[in-house]
Parts: sequence; structure tokens; C-alpha cells
Amino acid sequence: MQVKEIMTPHAICCGPDTLLPDVARLMCDQDCGAIPVLDGQQRPIGIVTDRDIACRAVATGRDVAEMEAREIMSQPVRTVSPDATVEQACEILEQHLLRRVLVVDSGGRCCGIVAQADVARFAPRREAADVVRKVSQSSRRPASAQA
Repeated sequence: MQVKEIMTPHAICCGPDTLLPDVARLMCDQDCGAIPVLDGQQRPIGIVTDRDIACRAVATGRDVAEMEAREIMSQPVRTVSPDATVEQACEILEQHLLRRVLVVDSGGRCCGIVAQADVARFAPRREAADVVRKVSQSSRRPASAQA
């Protein structure tokens, strides 16, 4: 099975200068917990998760209304090709303790996202269980890791 078969295509994205209230609104409107941050060529440069907003902005007491995505986005971004196998995507999730991996086309432009939930819905049961178990082992990830 290939990534393109399970990914969410056309993920809703933002730019590095998008204000956090707008990022949070996108999450609410799209019922998701992560928004990829793209540069001017639609290439991913980071990802803002609901956890990033909570831990890197709200919990620090900063003025969230004036903060931009670039200030709290998780980096580096891990990516996979739409033609990669689901097993390859799972390896990236497990290796980097991620809940999501961005999908990029041959030009490096964001064309989708694969979340742990996608793996749980579409991948073989054993593979899905392995990903959830390995990613969930560590509740304390480095600040640079994506949530």
C-alpha cells in the first residue's frame, strides 16, 4: 500500500507569518491538530500543532494574539513521497516519534499529510499497533520534535 492511498490530500496550510489565532481557527474549521507551514514555493518549513500552541505559546504567558506561526512551529519537518510505502511512512513516524508526516511531491511541495490516525484506519492492524506503541512510548520528546 502506498502513502497516496491513505494520506489526506490538500492539507490546509499556512505561511510563517500567519498569526496563531488564525492557525487555531484553521484547526477548528478543519477539525485537525496540525497545520503545515509552507514557504512561498509551497515547500514545508515547519508544522504548528495544537500542542505547540499550548506549550510554546499559551503556557509561556506570551501574547498569543500577536505571535506568528514561525515563532512556535516544530522543525525540522519530516516528509515522505506519495509513492512511498505506508511501511516507509510508519518508519519515519516511529524513528522520529511523530504523530504526522508531511507528503511532498517531486518538487518538494506539500501535497498531503499522513497522521497516525490514517495509519490506524488503513494500515494492517499489526502495523498500526506498532506505530501507536512506539510513538507513544516517549511522552517527553525534545522541543524540536513535532507533536
